[in-house]
Amino acid sequence: MVQHTVDGQSTKPHPASLRAAGGIVWRRRDDAGSDAELILIHRRRYGGDWTLPKGKLHPDETWQEAALREVREETGCEVELGPFAGAISYPVEGMIKVVRFWHMRCLAFEAHPRDDEADAVAWLQPDEAQQRMTYEDERSLLMDTLAGGLAYVEGWR
Repeated sequence: MVQHTVDGQSTKPHPASLRAAGGIVWRRRDDAGSDAELILIHRRRYGGDWTLPKGKLHPDETWQEAALREVREETGCEVELGPFAGAISYPVEGMIKVVRFWHMRCLAFEAHPRDDEADAVAWLQPDEAQQRMTYEDERSLLMDTLAGGLAYVEGWR
């Protein structure tokens, strides 16, 4: 797993890399409780995987702009960008794909994703999400987040 500084901007990707960005999108299960849920997307196109929403940067798009756009397209969520969550990297077609993630707060949710990749979404508590996630590197990123506490989510008052 590739780790970057807290602002997520200090490490440049390898020249032969694909750049992608996404989000760990959170919501409270109810107005009064502290139970947080995060969203995963299901992609039939990739063998029926369950993953965090993410996608490639468009030309001249910042990491953060891409993360916001991809989350909106794949989940139907309007979100507020939060702190940098971390990054992962893995080989894809002879290159290295670097994916940077930000915590995000779901402000509004439209039940149907607006993207042809995601065919379903699921809101899950963190332990359920860890079990359902297909990719170990994303699971590790979430586990690192949980080990540090959910101050970002708990700060919503």
